[in-house]
Amino acid sequence: ATITKGTTQTVAIDTPGVPAATCTITTQSGPQSVTTPGTVVLSKGSTALPIQCTKECYVMGSSVIPSNTEAMAAGNVVFGGIIGLGVDAATGAMNKYPDLVTVAMTPDPACHAPAPPRRGRPSS
Repeated sequence: ATITKGTTQTVAIDTPGVPAATCTITTQSGPQSVTTPGTVVLSKGSTALPIQCTKECYVMGSSVIPSNTEAMAAGNVVFGGIIGLGVDAATGAMNKYPDLVTVAMTPDPACHAPAPPRRGRPSS
């Protein structure tokens, strides 16, 4: 998988119906932020990554980006033997995150968007 798929992956992040939310993904190398809809490049790993999305007047949306084993890892045993499999395990290349992650967000009922400016009567 290291040879054919690499050790990083581009993941699309979306908050359906709530464009321009700011999402922060907690990775082993530190937090990464993306504005939705958008993409982020993640280093592959075996751990799930927490994600939190925020936007004014919406309740914070939280989810987890799961990590699954890449099907190509089995093929690497054929081409790279046990050493290749070990390299994949050490680099995270044998893992894969979903290509698209959606985080649900709901309007905050306590938030009142600023009212449009009132037009006063012209004074005489």
